[in-house]
Amino acid sequence: MYTLFYIDLKKMITIEDLLSEVLPRIEQIEIKMSQPDTLSNQTLMKELSREHKRLSNLQNMRERLIQYKVDKDDLQGALDDPELAELAELELPDKIKEIETLESEIRRLLVPEAPVDARDAVVEIRAGTGGDEAALFGMDLYKMYTRFFEQSGWKFKILHGNFTELGGAKEVIISVSGDGVYGRLKHESGVHRVQRVPSTETQGRVHTSAATVAVLPEAEEVDIQIEQKDLKIDTFRSSGPGGQHVNKTDSAIRMTHLPSGIVVSCQDEKSQYKNKAQALKVLRARLYQRALDEENSKRAAERKSQVSSGDRSAKIRTYNFPQARVTDHRISLSLYRLDEILTGSLELVIDPYIDHLSAEMLANVMKSN
Repeated sequence: MYTLFYIDLKKMITIEDLLSEVLPRIEQIEIKMSQPDTLSNQTLMKELSREHKRLSNLQNMRERLIQYKVDKDDLQGALDDPELAELAELELPDKIKEIETLESEIRRLLVPEAPVDARDAVVEIRAGTGGDEAALFGMDLYKMYTRFFEQSGWKFKILHGNFTELGGAKEVIISVSGDGVYGRLKHESGVHRVQRVPSTETQGRVHTSAATVAVLPEAEEVDIQIEQKDLKIDTFRSSGPGGQHVNKTDSAIRMTHLPSGIVVSCQDEKSQYKNKAQALKVLRARLYQRALDEENSKRAAERKSQVSSGDRSAKIRTYNFPQARVTDHRISLSLYRLDEILTGSLELVIDPYIDHLSAEMLANVMKSN
C-alpha cells in the first residue's frame, strides 16, 4: 500500500481542518503520477488515480460548501429587508438542507478508505430459517440488490443460483464490479429478517423468516495463491432452468479446498471450463475474506466504531411488510418506505449507516484532541 498520503486524523479537529490537511496532497499525487517509476507501475498508478479522484471531489465539494454558506448568510441578511424577507424565508430552509447534505458527503469522503474498499465484490444470498417463505424472501433480496446494482451503474453476473419451483432462491452468488463496490456494500453482511403474511397462510398470521447476506471483497491471484494439489474437483450434471444443454452434460463444478474445507459449486455457465473459473473466483474471495477476518481479529481495538459489521450472524435489518417498514437495528433507523427500498433504492438505508460510522469516527477524533 502506498502510504505517502496517510492522514493522521488525531491531529484534526474540524472538517475544515481535515480539508486543509488533505487537499494539498493533490499536488503531491500529481507529481508522483508524472514520475517514470510510477508510470511503469500499474498497481501504484491505479491507487494514486483513485486517491486523486477522491481528493478532487473533496476540493469541488469544499468550493460548493463555501458558496452555499455565502448564499445562506445573504439569505439571513435579507430577512431584515421588508421587500426580500418573504422570499428569503422560503429559500433559507432549502439552503440549510443543501449545506447539511454536502457536509454529510464530505464527512463520508474524509474518512480514510481501507485499501480493499475499492475492490469489486462477491455477494452471497442464502435463505435461512423459514422454509419456502425464506427462499421467497431470498429472491426478494436478490431482486433488490440487482436493481440497486443497475441504478448504481455497476455490472453484475450470477455465478451460482439455486432456485425453487415456487420462484424462491435458496442460494444466489453474484459477482459485482464497479467503482468502490466493496466499500459501498460491505456493511450489508448479516442476517436480514422479513415479517409478512405468506401467500400460503390461510389465517392471515404474520410469519418471520430470514436470509443471510455475505459480501466478500474480490481477491486477485496475487492475494491468494491456490495450489492445484489442495483442490478436489467434482463434476455433475446441472439442474434447474437453462434448457436442454444443462441436462445433457456434466458441466457443473463442485470445488473443495482441502486445507480449509470450503466448498464452492458453480453451474450457471454451459462449459465446465467457465464454471471452474467462476468457482475459483468465489473460492479465492472466501479465502481472502477469511484472511481479512483473521487480521481484523488481531486488531479489534481499531474496530470499535464498527457496529456488528464483521459478524455475519448479527441481525442487521428487518423488512416488515404489514407496516411497510424497514428497520436497521444497528442504528435504530426505521423507514416506512419498504416498496422503494425493495425496488432498488437501497441508498436510503446504506447511506445513513455509512454516515453514522463516519460521524462516529470523526467525533472520536475530535474528542481525543
